[in-house]
Amino acid sequence: MTMADGIWQQIFNFDNYGELLDLVRNSLVAGAALGLIGGLVGVFVIMRDLPFAVHGISELSFAGASAALLLGVNIVAGSIAGSLIAAGAIGLLGSRARDRNSVIGTLMPFGLGLGVLFLALYEGRAANKFGILTGQIVTVDTPQMSWLLGTSAVVLVALAVMWRPLAFASADPDVAEARGVPVRGLSFTFMLVLGLAVALSVQIVGALLVLSLLVTPAAAAARITASPVLLPVLSVVFAMASIEGGILLALGSSIPISPYVTTISFAIYLVCRLVGTYRTRQWGAGRTVPEPG
Repeated sequence: MTMADGIWQQIFNFDNYGELLDLVRNSLVAGAALGLIGGLVGVFVIMRDLPFAVHGISELSFAGASAALLLGVNIVAGSIAGSLIAAGAIGLLGSRARDRNSVIGTLMPFGLGLGVLFLALYEGRAANKFGILTGQIVTVDTPQMSWLLGTSAVVLVALAVMWRPLAFASADPDVAEARGVPVRGLSFTFMLVLGLAVALSVQIVGALLVLSLLVTPAAAAARITASPVLLPVLSVVFAMASIEGGILLALGSSIPISPYVTTISFAIYLVCRLVGTYRTRQWGAGRTVPEPG
C-alpha cells in the first residue's frame, strides 16, 4: 500500500460501515436538531452581521465545556453556561457595532486562555480534550442527548415567538423602534438564543468550527434567494446536509468530524455563490434577481 492509499484509507474507510452506523444514532439525531437550529439562527446571524459574535461566544463555550470536563460534570451544561455568559456580556456591553466588536475581541482571548488552562489541568483521555475543539461523532450519550434536545426545544420556541418582530428589527431597526418594536430587548434575547445555539454546535463540530453551521449555510442560502420564506428553508437544508453528511463520511475514518462538515458546508456555499453570480449576470448588474418559484 502506498502512502497515498494509506492517507485515503484514513480519510474514507467504509469497512464494517453498517456495524459502525449503530454507534452514531444519537449523533445523527443530535445532528438533525443542530442542523435545524443552526439553519434558523444563522439567518439572523447574517441579517444582523454577527459572525464575529458567534466566534466570540464559542470561545467562552469552549472554556465552559473544558471546565466541566475538568470537574467531571456535564459537558453540555458547562458549554451552555459559558455561551450564555458570553452572549449576555456581548448583549449588555455591545449595544453598538463598534462596542460589540471590542467586547468580543476582549472576551475571545480570555475564553480561549481559560479553556487552555482547564484542558492543561485535565489528566484524562487526550481524545476528550481534542473533541471539545474539533468535535467527535460517537460521544453523544443519552444524558447529553436529553440536554441537546431540551435546549433545541427552548431555542425553537424562542425563535417561533420572536421571529416576525426580530426579522423586522433586523431589516430596519430604526423604523421597527419607531413602530413600537422592543428592538433592544429583542437584540439581547436573540444574543442569548445565539449563545444556546453555539453551545449546541460545540458539542458536534467543536469550538473552533461553529461558523460552518451557524454562518455558512445561511450565507449560502442568501446568495440565491432573498425570500423570507425560502431563505430559512434553504439554510436549514444546507446545515442539515453539512452536519449529517459530515457524520456519515467521518464514521469510518480516524479523522475528526469537523473537516468533513466544514468541507461540505463550504462546497455548498461555493455552488450557491456561482449560481447567484450567474443569475445576477443573466439579469443585468444592478437589477433584482427574481425569487425562485
